[in-house]
Amino acid sequence: MKKQYIFNFVSKFKLANSISLFLMVTSIILVLFKGLNFGIDFKGGTLMELRVASDNVSIGDIRSSFSKLNLGDLNVKEFGKKGDYLIKFEMKEFNDQMNLKIIKETVTNNLNTEVNFRRIENVGPKVSTELLNSGILAISLALGAMLFYIWIRFEWQFSLGSITAIFHDVLITLGIFSLLSLEVNLSIVAAVLTIVGYSMNDTVVIYDRIRENLSKFSSLNISEISNISINETLSRTVITSVTTLLALFSIFLLGGSILKGFSFAMIVGVIIGTYSSIFVAAPILKYLNVSYKTIEKEKEKN
Repeated sequence: MKKQYIFNFVSKFKLANSISLFLMVTSIILVLFKGLNFGIDFKGGTLMELRVASDNVSIGDIRSSFSKLNLGDLNVKEFGKKGDYLIKFEMKEFNDQMNLKIIKETVTNNLNTEVNFRRIENVGPKVSTELLNSGILAISLALGAMLFYIWIRFEWQFSLGSITAIFHDVLITLGIFSLLSLEVNLSIVAAVLTIVGYSMNDTVVIYDRIRENLSKFSSLNISEISNISINETLSRTVITSVTTLLALFSIFLLGGSILKGFSFAMIVGVIIGTYSSIFVAAPILKYLNVSYKTIEKEKEKN
C-alpha cells in the first residue's frame, strides 16, 4: 500500500540539483580566480587593539591616521564598546620599539586625544603559512573521518551521497566568502569544521530513516521511500535548524564585529546544510537506483 506524504520533494530534485551544480561551479571559479580574502592569521601582518579617550573620534579618523603611515593593506573596525578599535595591517616586520613609538606618536597627534594601545600581535609569513596548511589539513581530516564513518555505518551509495553533500556545503560557503570578500581566518576554519559536522548529522538522520523504510516498504521505489523518509524527519530537521539559526542570528547581531565572520559562516552553513541533506544527499540514492534488493546484496557481501 502506498504511503501518503505531505510534500513531494522528489519532484523538485532536478531543479534543486541544477541550482546546486551552478552554485558549486560558480564557487570554484570565484575561489580559483578571485581567491579568498585571507586574514592576518593566514596572510601575516600586525594586529592592534586600541582605545581612544574622546567620543568625537570616528572610525574614519582612525583609518585616516593609520593610512598616513603607509603600513600596507589596512583594516579598521569597531571592537567591543564605544571607543575600542581593532586595526589590522599588512606590515609583517614589526619588532622594534621604534616602529611602535612612531605609530603611537603619529596616531595620537592626528587624533588629538589620548590613545591607549591595549594589544599588539604579530604574525610572520612562516607562521601564517603553517596555520593555513594546518587549517586545510584539519578540514581534509574531518572529511576523511566522516567518509570512514559513513562507509562503516551505511553502504557505499550512502557514503557517496553524504560526502557529496559535505563538499557541496563547504564549497558554496567558501564561494560566498570569496564573492563578498569576507575575511577568512582561524574562526572561519572552526566554522567550516562545525558545518561539516552539522551537515553530516542532518544527512545521517535522513539516511537512517531511508534505510529503515527500504526494509519496511520493500515494494516501493527509492523515490517514494525518499519522499516518505524526508517527510517523516522534516519536523526534526526544521526544529533543529530554526533553533540553531536563532542562536546564530543573536550572535551575529549582538556579538560584536569579532564574531560576525564566524556567525555568518555558521548561518550560511546551517541553511545550506539543511538544504543539501534533502536536495543533494537524498537524490544521490535515487540516481544510483538504490533499492531494498541492492542493500541486501551489499549486506551479503559484507
